[in-house]
Amino acid sequence: MIVVTGSTGNIGRVLVEALTAAGEQVIAVSRGTLPVSTPEGAKYQRADLAEPETLLPAVDGARALFLLVSGAGAHLSPREILDVAKAGGVQRVVLLSSQAVGTRPQSVSHAPLRGIEDAVRRSGTAWTILRPGGFASNAFAWSESVRTRRTVAAPFGDVGLPVVDPADIAEVAAAVLREDRHAGQVYELTGPALTTPRQRARIIGEALGEPVRFVEQTGDEARAQMIRFMPEPVVDGTLGILGEPTPAEQRISVHTEQILGHAPRSFDGWAQRHIHAFR
Repeated sequence: MIVVTGSTGNIGRVLVEALTAAGEQVIAVSRGTLPVSTPEGAKYQRADLAEPETLLPAVDGARALFLLVSGAGAHLSPREILDVAKAGGVQRVVLLSSQAVGTRPQSVSHAPLRGIEDAVRRSGTAWTILRPGGFASNAFAWSESVRTRRTVAAPFGDVGLPVVDPADIAEVAAAVLREDRHAGQVYELTGPALTTPRQRARIIGEALGEPVRFVEQTGDEARAQMIRFMPEPVVDGTLGILGEPTPAEQRISVHTEQILGHAPRSFDGWAQRHIHAFR
């Protein structure tokens, strides 16, 4: 049995589907209270990682755990979470971390994730760490302005990053959870090419069949918008990556293709699959 935390999100939903399609028994975990539908082969269990003891019914008898933390994970006790998982029988942990843990080792914004990575390494389980770059699904933040005004506003319009499709992260996670050969590995996950915010706005417009206007924000404008729903250190860290990415953050990773046997999905493909959100 495999336990998937964050099972109702962009990655978790696809991961649960991929695992059940492969014949695995899955416990889908989230902290929400609303009813959740799961595919055949999966059961839902509510748990809140901020209260590690609530995870015990989900991990009882499980062999593997996919660990996805909300935000930067600063509010969590990773040692307690991992102790509960091991008490339930978990022998393998796959952690969803962030590329910036490796590319910006001194960043305040990603210090909690570094601590969680360290705890996973010391957990005594067979561990694997996934470090994706920016998500293609971050473009959902533009959905309202595209629907109502056919406009995208973003900073650093001509700075390219290889954003990753969450479906690729989920498929890599499914493979890593099921295969022994990935123990002790850290995998960086990116898309297949650099795209800029201006290009991503154009791609969404092409998928809609209507032009989408790009409006470049200043860094201060973007910061004022982001600070309303993100902690200040995370805002500053995110803007640093978006505006002045390091060469490592612009590098195309080979890990997705090595694990899955096919190239990463493009932003064009992501936009086509999710264009209903922008109509």
